[in-house]
Amino acid sequence: MALTGRAALLAALGTLPVGLWDPSWTGILAVNTPLALACACDFALAAPVRRLGLTRSGETSVRLGETADVEVTVTNPSGRPLRADLRDAWPPSSWQRGTETAASRHHLTIPPGERRRLTTRLRPTRRGDHHSDRVTIRSYGPLRLFARQGTHRVPWTVRVLPPFASRKHLPSKLARLRELDGRTSVLTRGQGTEFDSLRDYVPGDDTRSIDWRATARRSTVAIRTWRPERDRHILVVLDTGRTSAGRVGDTPRLDASMDAALLLAALASRAGDRVDLLAYDRRVRALVQGRSAGDVLPSLVNALATLEPELIETDARGLTSTALRTAPRSSLIVLLTSLDKAPVEEGLLPVLSRLTKRHKVLVASVADPHIEKMTTGRGTVEAVYEAAAAAQSQSERRHTAEQLTRRGVTVVDATPNDLAPALADAYLSLKAAGRL
Repeated sequence: MALTGRAALLAALGTLPVGLWDPSWTGILAVNTPLALACACDFALAAPVRRLGLTRSGETSVRLGETADVEVTVTNPSGRPLRADLRDAWPPSSWQRGTETAASRHHLTIPPGERRRLTTRLRPTRRGDHHSDRVTIRSYGPLRLFARQGTHRVPWTVRVLPPFASRKHLPSKLARLRELDGRTSVLTRGQGTEFDSLRDYVPGDDTRSIDWRATARRSTVAIRTWRPERDRHILVVLDTGRTSAGRVGDTPRLDASMDAALLLAALASRAGDRVDLLAYDRRVRALVQGRSAGDVLPSLVNALATLEPELIETDARGLTSTALRTAPRSSLIVLLTSLDKAPVEEGLLPVLSRLTKRHKVLVASVADPHIEKMTTGRGTVEAVYEAAAAAQSQSERRHTAEQLTRRGVTVVDATPNDLAPALADAYLSLKAAGRL
């Protein structure tokens, strides 16, 4: 059997029978001077590791689910060629499961005085800041009998941003916005401040919009139409308490709320409205204020990247007080929170009047599609019990929504895939009705 590498050398030196490999180096070197000399020479010819120069470059941010390339430049200042294996270590969540070994390990050869650039391709599976760990290099001699090994700290951070999957809905919502804004032939019934035109009255129109002088000159009742107001203030409030940590499918509720907040912010900023963000549980976790229309979306994405649910009960009174300080004048407050019975009835309802007295309030919540599926279960005792529990959960959720609606709150309750477009539609409906 043909041998290569270390086994072939040992066989040639007479220390091992052909075809066998014995890892007991101590005894071999003690009785075989030629082999000891060969190993010593191999070790001496291996390029030193500690003198290597390492620098980083590459991408510093990436959306969740996409790839980011981070480069390591290795400079060999010694007079010996570098033959090495390199491992660029990152947290496990920097790659999809099973791909870390292939992505983080590199083989390189660098002649004396030259440099080489290696690329590590990350594909993170979690939001937040991912920090590089150590770079480990194992330098071999020409015979690869012995190696020098060392580590280098080469700091680098890649921020993983929310994926913003709902941006695919933005073109259709902008088309609807253009209709409301009078850039198409469709008229709206909004109570704005800029007079647009007159049209015939239809049942359901606000009687306050009747133009009595124009009506007196024609045979039908005339209604004033208005262009929707711009420069409205919208405060998006993210509840980051324990209920936001609940998972719906493979995604925490907080991530679905973030996606809905980003679509609303993108749409509202295009509509000429000002958008601020507050993330709160028992203290402020993120706050974005006073951004221009072109800067608001990047600022929100960057602020949401490192946001995580906190396993504590949300302080509804503190949230309300902070929201009132953040929105001192009449605004639309969009609260992304849970519609679970206890947190709403014990926390939100007692302080809700403080918000509705001055502001228009919209509550949006992530519904679990599995609950709807459970209600159809039949055939076994377990399935029937699950269906009954799911029906009770839905009933309590509807009751909670009704309590909010009776207090003048607009409620949006939708599954993770539908929450973002449903929230955008609710915003457009309020704008069309002149209720902002």
